[in-house]
Amino acid sequence: MAPRTVAPFGPQHPVLPEPIQLKITYEDEKVVNVVPALGYGHRGIEKACEINEYPKNIHLCERICGICSCMHGISYCEVVERLWPMEVPPRAKYLRTIWSEMSRTHSHLLWLGLLADALGFESMFMQFWRIREKVLDLLEMTCGSRVTQSVSVVGGVRRDIDDEQKKICIRTLQEVRKEVEALVNVLATDPTVKARTVGVGVLTKEQAILLGNNGPHLRASGVKEDCRMLGMQAYGELGFEPIVETDGDCYARALVRAREALQAIDLQLEAFSKMPEGEIFVRPKGSPPANEAVYRCEQARGEVFYYAKGNGTRNLERLRVRTPTFANIPSLLVMLPGSELADVPIIVLSIDPCISCTER
Repeated sequence: MAPRTVAPFGPQHPVLPEPIQLKITYEDEKVVNVVPALGYGHRGIEKACEINEYPKNIHLCERICGICSCMHGISYCEVVERLWPMEVPPRAKYLRTIWSEMSRTHSHLLWLGLLADALGFESMFMQFWRIREKVLDLLEMTCGSRVTQSVSVVGGVRRDIDDEQKKICIRTLQEVRKEVEALVNVLATDPTVKARTVGVGVLTKEQAILLGNNGPHLRASGVKEDCRMLGMQAYGELGFEPIVETDGDCYARALVRAREALQAIDLQLEAFSKMPEGEIFVRPKGSPPANEAVYRCEQARGEVFYYAKGNGTRNLERLRVRTPTFANIPSLLVMLPGSELADVPIIVLSIDPCISCTER
């Protein structure tokens, strides 16, 4: 029997841009066991949300994660609007949808670039991130910031998109779609990419459901599950259908995110064409009630769950956030054992981990 070695993978690693550590036991280059170790980025955000007044928590939740910032802010506002309760103007719903899909586009392009980098395709990595810059420019033009957008407020949004900005967005998104589609075709057909991803890190449909996975990670295993199907924001008026693959390997997860990046652009273009005129904000009436509410939002990495409990004061009694990566990490304990040691970075990357979200 060959000797077994226990090696720490992370929290700093060239192919792991997140502070997670995996204690890997391997034998003859085969992984036989893995134990995740978290806790490197804990910031106590949920507790801090009980100290701040309602409006200040928007900026705090937006800083749970930079990549998911826009949808964290929207999710907090949405759960408070249900707790109050109040109805957001239709135009504000469309604007939230557009900015959510812009965030999804740039998140998936970031991940596709990281995948290319992990496989050794430096030029493709730079091309994906070059295209992503155009999407970040649109966020900066319409929101005022590239990373932390801060456009959602309780009752609507704080900024509008005027006709000139709308024309620029549509023109740029059409260009981005053509460029992304060309790159995705190269990525999906390259024999080296297939050799490193097809059949690697397989998670069956039954395993994905049992482990409670979500997002592209779940849909790549053949499960048609997406919070946008619930009609959140303006999705109910956009004819949304989730992207699903059935093989459950790293290649399937890459295809889901690549196709979702293209779909997100299509959703933005459709939202621009259907967006109604009108107000973008309604002022909350009265004081925050003693009530509780939940809200589920489909972030780029999967479902984020917000729970808020008010007690009739200006402060929340409790805010609870469950993030996508928290639900997806357990699948590593199934996918990694039996894999080659060289495949560990690709498998870990394939769940698109966000430890900043997970360890609030």
